[in-house]
Amino acid sequence: MTVRVLQWATGNVGRNAVEGIVAHPDLELVGARVYSPDKAGRDVGDVLDLGPLGAPCVGSMDEVLALAPDCVVYAPMLADGSEVQTLLRAGINVVTPLGWFHVGDTPTVAATQAAALEGGASLHGTGIHPGGVTEQLPLVMSGFCRDVRHVRAEEFSDLRTYATEFVVREVMMFGKTPEESAHSPMIGLLGDGFGQSLRLVAQGLGWELDAVLQTTHEMAVATAPIDTPVGVLDVGTVAAQRFSWTGTVDGVPRVTAKVNWFMGQDHLDPAWTFGPEGERFEVGIDAAPPLEVTFHGFHPPSIDTDLAHNEGIIATAMHCVNSVPYVVAAEPGILTYLDLPLMPGRGVQD
Repeated sequence: MTVRVLQWATGNVGRNAVEGIVAHPDLELVGARVYSPDKAGRDVGDVLDLGPLGAPCVGSMDEVLALAPDCVVYAPMLADGSEVQTLLRAGINVVTPLGWFHVGDTPTVAATQAAALEGGASLHGTGIHPGGVTEQLPLVMSGFCRDVRHVRAEEFSDLRTYATEFVVREVMMFGKTPEESAHSPMIGLLGDGFGQSLRLVAQGLGWELDAVLQTTHEMAVATAPIDTPVGVLDVGTVAAQRFSWTGTVDGVPRVTAKVNWFMGQDHLDPAWTFGPEGERFEVGIDAAPPLEVTFHGFHPPSIDTDLAHNEGIIATAMHCVNSVPYVVAAEPGILTYLDLPLMPGRGVQD
C-alpha cells in the first residue's frame, strides 16, 4: 500500500525530502506546508523547480489536515511541539530531524505521547548528528562487542559549506570575540539533542546516565582575515569551535558526542586541523574488540557545492524519508531506533 506523505517546509532539507519521497516506490507526495503566501496554492514541484508533481503547497494546518496524509516529514527551521501534537492527535504520523531522539520524563514529552496515543499515530526523531551517526550506528556496532566501556560519536566539518549567515554568526557565534562566543547558545541548543542521543545509546547498552552531562567548549581565533560565505572573519574573532557532551555513570565517562566545526584550516590559533582524514564522522567503541569506524560521503566535495544539494542535507532528509514506511506501520507513540526495525533505503530499478 502506498503511503501518503506531506512535506512540512520546503527549505534545503525539505527540498531533498521531496525528491526522496517522489523517488521512493512506496511513497506518494500529497503536498507541502509552506510559509510564504506566494508559494501557497502552487504545485510543489514548480516551487522547487522540479517540474509539476501534482501536489499542492498549502499555508495552514487546516489545509494540511484536509489533505489527510498518512505521515508528515516535519522539517521547519524550529520545531513547534503544539504543531506536532496536533498532527499526532489527528492520526497523522510524524518523522522529523528536529528532536524526539529519546523520550524523557517531562511534561512536554508526556503531552506528546498522549497526543500520539489519542490519535493512534507515531513520532520518530532522526537525522545524522544527533541522529543516526550518534545513536543508530554505535548501537549496531556494539552488537559485535562485549565489555563495552565507552562509546564516542564525532563530527569533523568545514562550516564554510553552511552559508546561512544569521545561524552561523548569531547562533553559532562565528566571527564573535571569544568572550562573546563563550556565551554561545549552542551548548544548550545542541546539548538537548545530543543529550537525548547519549541517553538512547546508554539505554541500549544497559546504562543509566548521571543526571548532568559533562560539557566542553573550545575555540580557535583567526590570525588573519578569513573570507567565508557569511562574510570576513576578523583577526582575533572565533573561526573554529569544538564542543563535546559526555554522559557518565557514577562519574565515569561512558558515552560522548563531539563536533569540530572549522571555517577552513588556515590562519587558526591554536592551529587545529582535521588531519589527513579530512572531513568525516567517526564512531569509536572501547570494548572487546575495540572498534573505530570512519564515515566519508556526508560532506560535499567542495565548499562551493550548492547548499541545496549538500550531501549532509541529502542524508538528513533521506534518513527521515526512508523511515516513513516503518514508522507508519509501527505501534502508536514516540519511537526511537530501539523501537523500530532496520530501515533500509530503496535500490533503483534502471
